[in-house]
Amino acid sequence: MTIASEPWEPLEPSEPLEPALSVRQVLTLERVLAGEPEVVAGAGQLDRPVRWVHVAEAPDVGVMLSGGEMVLTTGVLLAGDEDKQAEYIRSLHRAEAAAVVLGLGRAFPAPPDVMRRAAERCGLPMVVLHRPFPFAELTEEVQSRLVRRKFAAVSLSEAVRTALTGLITAGAPLQRLLDEVASHSACPVVVTNLAHRVLATAGERSAVDDVLRDWERIARQAGGSEGDGWIRAELGGRGERWGQIMLCGHRGDTATGRLLAERAAEALVLHRMLGGNSAHSWEEQSAQSLLTDLVSGVVPARQLLPRARAAGLPVNRRTFVPLVVRDCEPAQLERVLRMLGLPGIAAELADGATAVLLSLARDQDAAVLAANFAARVRSESGAEQTVVAAADARCGWDDVPAGLREAQHVAEAVADSTAALDLPAVVRLKDVHLRGLIRLLRDDPQVQSFAERELDGLLCAADDDMLAVLRTYLATGRNKSRTAQLHHVSRPALYRRLEAIQTRLGVDLDDFEQAASVHIALLAHDAQQA
Repeated sequence: MTIASEPWEPLEPSEPLEPALSVRQVLTLERVLAGEPEVVAGAGQLDRPVRWVHVAEAPDVGVMLSGGEMVLTTGVLLAGDEDKQAEYIRSLHRAEAAAVVLGLGRAFPAPPDVMRRAAERCGLPMVVLHRPFPFAELTEEVQSRLVRRKFAAVSLSEAVRTALTGLITAGAPLQRLLDEVASHSACPVVVTNLAHRVLATAGERSAVDDVLRDWERIARQAGGSEGDGWIRAELGGRGERWGQIMLCGHRGDTATGRLLAERAAEALVLHRMLGGNSAHSWEEQSAQSLLTDLVSGVVPARQLLPRARAAGLPVNRRTFVPLVVRDCEPAQLERVLRMLGLPGIAAELADGATAVLLSLARDQDAAVLAANFAARVRSESGAEQTVVAAADARCGWDDVPAGLREAQHVAEAVADSTAALDLPAVVRLKDVHLRGLIRLLRDDPQVQSFAERELDGLLCAADDDMLAVLRTYLATGRNKSRTAQLHHVSRPALYRRLEAIQTRLGVDLDDFEQAASVHIALLAHDAQQA
């Protein structure tokens, strides 16, 4: 995705990032427990954040609050006036106080029913202390903890921002940034687009796989509950949102999790902006990572299944068609997939080859749809010689890696074939004959030894010109006139070169079996070099 060169500004966080203690956490403090606290109203609201502690006896205390305060009172100015008691609670509710703590004693030897009922109606946590308790100690304890948490939050924020900015400055890839975020959050980190398709992940592999295994449900349901440690931050800038980053199952407090997510989001937006002219978008990188891992076989296919599903590729009861297309951009192939309505992913592998994995319903004709795809690719690219190599359709996900490797072998075999113009629209292993077989066997030690032994006379001399003449001579079916024409030499000059080649190799190229043996060795040598 290319981002316009306008000044960047991060999205405003939906909620403040200041860390806070919850009412529940305050009530578990050792000094508070000494006062024998009892929650008499609003028990369902104990997770409210406490941003400050305020001691107040005035009936109109609400006008002095800004929200999030835990108000401590003995109620001495409220005793004997039920209207004032009810209004006191209502004013705290209007000021969005976190809770009210009433110290029982001379003014109120027992919890006042009027205040308790008013607090319950407002959903305001009301706590009474059954033992005399110095409010100064509670204030000092909570305020010092809040200050320490704020300082720790600022330190963490700066540490994360510094680390991520340093990585961006050093040109680190997206994955390195996410690994850094995961190390701070100690939970899986997932980046998605607006359709909830996973673009990148980080964290412990087994934990990430657990998250991705049922990603659609998790992303839309559990992902919305920050109380369970699922914390989101939007990705975008200047009013445009194009994705989100999610901390999945963050075990720390919610405020710290939000801070981490927001810092990560800022860094990812900046990273994407600076890489806006890159040839690969995050979506392309995600597909490339998945297909590369499938082709390499380093990661078992079954372990990649959650990633494929989370990337939006249908995988249940499907037929998979592995394809490799040469000299065609992934974006162009993705456009063809959309035009034909074919579910699939495409990503560049190497040397101008792009892998495409189609996911078809079981009742669809894989051969016909692959042919339609190839025809449209050639039409869109305007190149009739565009090679679309394919393996036979696979009905099981575990067979996909072998299919992709087979399609890759076919594409490589066609790449240097002089008969490419005579090949069908979709080239398969049977269409590349001997060349395809050699490509499949090129890593076999015995094949490598055979090639070295047969071509030793030319390879030792490192005579590339002789090899080129031999290659053309054999590829044209030992047509001397055509070989001389292609190398721009006279026929007598070509005869002298062929005689020199035969002498060095100790073979008679007019003998079919010897010529075939040299031809196979040369194909194997070229395949190994490729």
